[in-house]
Amino acid sequence: MQTNNLVLASSSIYRKRLLEKLHLNFICADSGINESSKKNENPGQLALRLAEEKARALASDYPEHLIIASDQVAMLDQTQLQKPGNQHNAIEQLQLSSGSKVTFYTSICILNSATNEIKIDLDSCTVYFKKLNYQQIKNYIDIEQPYDCAGSFKSEGLGIALLERIEGDDPNALIGLPLIKLIGLLDAFNIHVLKKM
Repeated sequence: MQTNNLVLASSSIYRKRLLEKLHLNFICADSGINESSKKNENPGQLALRLAEEKARALASDYPEHLIIASDQVAMLDQTQLQKPGNQHNAIEQLQLSSGSKVTFYTSICILNSATNEIKIDLDSCTVYFKKLNYQQIKNYIDIEQPYDCAGSFKSEGLGIALLERIEGDDPNALIGLPLIKLIGLLDAFNIHVLKKM
């Protein structure tokens, strides 16, 4: 498989920017799948299933490709945090998260659409929020407007000021694509990021 036969199954600008860090040639395509959870599905299972479904949804359109897909589920206790979509929801989410921890489950999947071989992995990262007052939250939301981010913050931006600490193996996973695990999966498909082209 050639490195120019890579597809990122995502319309996310954040995932695109992360994958660009690896200096690989790829195209982006939106799978358009239903991302709702199933009964009795835990967050990790949901993230893994959705990544696989995203990859498989594009297999017929890209029959000779490695399709990279990812999904992220953010959990505050038993509540899943969605993308807020607007200022009101973002403020509400951060008020709930204040002084608490949120765990992000980020899956990574690679499907070889020519052979149907699939490899999949899961990263988990826990974020501990400071105790935040309304004005701090409102100031942050006004500046960064993280309406398209699960959890209502951008750890790669000013959102880092909301946090006490992060526990995880890969800071990229929190943004939406676990690059360390992705590199390992690419190696298994004989795509080596540091190999001289």
